[in-house]
Amino acid sequence: MSDATSDEPARAVLFVCDSCRFTKADREAADGRRGGEMLACHLEALAADDPLIEVRRHTCLMGCDHHCNVALAARGRFTYVMGSFEPDAGAAEAILAFARLYAQSPTGQVPYRQWPVGVKGHFVSRVPVVSRVPAPGEG
Repeated sequence: MSDATSDEPARAVLFVCDSCRFTKADREAADGRRGGEMLACHLEALAADDPLIEVRRHTCLMGCDHHCNVALAARGRFTYVMGSFEPDAGAAEAILAFARLYAQSPTGQVPYRQWPVGVKGHFVSRVPVVSRVPAPGEG
């Protein structure tokens, strides 16, 4: 994987919570499936051959104030947590479009004017890059 000083694209990992609610109000869809599982299926299908994005299911991202949560991470880049998506192909396409821009950015920052419309308003947090964890007793 690339680090933060590289201009090379990094393979980004898109974690998708497969246990997320269908909507803020509904735990499951009418067919009994969770929204996170449905969104994961769309993301996996759309990113199957994408060299920049790896989709990984994860049970519970602890973003329960939202539904259909994802986290986007890569070595040397910010990590973004997004949520409150519809569990459909349109949301998956917007998430993946942002993920591709993220993977191509040396820091993971994507200028707001480049954000796909479908991700605007869905950001929950941006986690700083951890370049080195100090040993106990180090300042």
